[in-house]
Amino acid sequence: MTLKERLNADFKEAMKNKQTVRKETISFVRAAIKQYEVDNREEIDDAGIASILAKQVKMRKDALADFESAGRTDLLDSYNAEIEVLMDYMPKQLTADEIMGIVRETAAEMGVEQGSGRAGMGKLMGKVMPKVKGVADGNDVKDAVQQFLG
Repeated sequence: MTLKERLNADFKEAMKNKQTVRKETISFVRAAIKQYEVDNREEIDDAGIASILAKQVKMRKDALADFESAGRTDLLDSYNAEIEVLMDYMPKQLTADEIMGIVRETAAEMGVEQGSGRAGMGKLMGKVMPKVKGVADGNDVKDAVQQFLG
């Protein structure tokens, strides 16, 4: 079963079980997928859907800080629930230790030494990000690279 088929089946299930948050969140994702397919005039694959899911999670995580500073606990709870639903469809995310391992491995391939300062950050990030696309958040990768170079 493709990710798209799973989303459609889960949407129907959420409607039947009156799971409002789950239904609305899946609906947002389905709309984003449909928009991509219309804009690009092509059928999207699971990797593309994973990319859309990652964008949706990032959007919500970025908004959490704003809601927290504004004291909007109602929206905080709502967005956290949506993030939880979206994470069900994301590939298993790498842990901080696994990300650091990939950073070390990539740095060794490039000849970048640990503690060498921020000079090689852009190059190292450029090589690491394609390796962790879809399975690690960019901010987590940035933190690992900074820790490695710092």
